[in-house]
Amino acid sequence: MSGVVPAPAPPGRLGEAPSVLAIETFLQGLRAWCADRRATLDRLDAAVGTADDPSAHTSDVLLALTLWRAVQDRAVELDRTWAAGGTDVPARETVTGLVWGRLGSGDGSALVSLVEAVRLCDALVTSLSARLAGTLDASEAATRLRAVGAALARCARLGDDAAVTALRARLDRVVADAARGADVTGPLGEIERDVARTERDLIVGASRRHALGTDQASAAARAAALEAREPVLRELAERTRVEVLDPPPHAVPDVSRLGPVPDERAALDAYMSRLDAVERAMEVVEDVYTAPLRERARLRFRIGQLLERAVETGRAGSPTTIAGHAEALAAVERTPCDLAVARHLTDQLEVVVRPLPTTTPHRTAHAAGQEGLTA
Repeated sequence: MSGVVPAPAPPGRLGEAPSVLAIETFLQGLRAWCADRRATLDRLDAAVGTADDPSAHTSDVLLALTLWRAVQDRAVELDRTWAAGGTDVPARETVTGLVWGRLGSGDGSALVSLVEAVRLCDALVTSLSARLAGTLDASEAATRLRAVGAALARCARLGDDAAVTALRARLDRVVADAARGADVTGPLGEIERDVARTERDLIVGASRRHALGTDQASAAARAAALEAREPVLRELAERTRVEVLDPPPHAVPDVSRLGPVPDERAALDAYMSRLDAVERAMEVVEDVYTAPLRERARLRFRIGQLLERAVETGRAGSPTTIAGHAEALAAVERTPCDLAVARHLTDQLEVVVRPLPTTTPHRTAHAAGQEGLTA
């Protein structure tokens, strides 16, 4: 049987902010559960070593220990988060997110939540305890049969009617045998193990389907956003091709060529990778087609500033300045604009508008010598 410490009731639901008392009661109960189940699993592990057929129980012990470790790691994370985050609403919502979110280990437990992992671990501990304990009394058998029935009801809500129907038929036979006074230790232990594994598989499957549906919705939203971006980029590319000589050769990606969003995990992962590539390509297209237009605008603004500088330096009326300004402005305003020529003429204009150097009279060496003789 599972440990004497019951599994704590989870505080609230995902996205809710339960009371401080509810969270602290849950964390205290979770710590006690972890300590009790570890001790129970250690006893079961030792009992497996003395069983007639240890290999029949080893996989269940390893699975129960894996689930316990994932719960223990999340319990440590919860304690650390609660101690550091305060008691305001966001901190309490973070706690429920950790309670109901998927566990983060690298094994199968990463596909279930903390609540589900606790439930599955308890089911395995109960099954192992029964199989290793020997003959049952009537009251214990009735309690375990009710627990199996409750687990089957949860399985029915998760789906897979065929598997649940087959397990329910087996349970009915065990119940009938127990009612006649037969020893059901072996059959009950087997059905407890199979129901626990079925529930685990159904929870994992439901979690995967939920994750798949979430990723499908995300992929569809991304594809729609990229598709809406297409005409904007095509308009930008067309404008650049009209206004600038020798425009970039890049093509605008066609999102529709990706096809519909897949409904299988492997195909969906590949589809999302292609979406990433399309998004990166669109960023490149936007950059390369925007850069020439921005440079043309900067050159136009710079020519205006250089004309103002010419006024300040007194060079505005110079024929060289007037001609240089006209040439640079004409090059920038010409469509399509040759940016290399416009850039060169603007650089020349910058030199032309500089103030001329001032000349100061200086004496020749001969004049200096005459002054020395006179003195």
